[in-house]
Amino acid sequence: MSAVFKRRLLALGALTIAGSALAYIAWGDIGENLVYFWNPKELVQKGDAAVGATVRLGGVVQMETLEWDEDALDLRFKVGVQPDEAADDYSVAVYARAAPPQMFREGIGVVVEGIFDGKTFNADRVLVKHSNEYRAPEDGEKPEEIYKTLIN
Repeated sequence: MSAVFKRRLLALGALTIAGSALAYIAWGDIGENLVYFWNPKELVQKGDAAVGATVRLGGVVQMETLEWDEDALDLRFKVGVQPDEAADDYSVAVYARAAPPQMFREGIGVVVEGIFDGKTFNADRVLVKHSNEYRAPEDGEKPEEIYKTLIN
């Protein structure tokens, strides 16, 4: 065997190994590493396909559904598309074992990340959606008043 043939054979082997590794990364179990972003209606409509998948669920905390046990760090609420859709079929019960963010309240937009078990969305992370708009206070205006106008 000549030296040129050995180098070509080595190069062909290296390309085969690299191509196989790339193909495995591209097509092998990529679905397990995906995180979907759905609203409550999409989550409910997916049915069994949504069970067990890692999902970011975006919506609005439903009015009169917030339950917070400070001692046990149990947070329960429902997320819907609109704040007044508590009775809607597309609201999803959420459970999180964590303290809520400081701005968390009923009627505010949230994104929760976790896994849906078919009945309850078990959240690992709860994020509050808010406006990035800044407005300086006018003379005599309290910061709480500005906050209320920006989040509503």
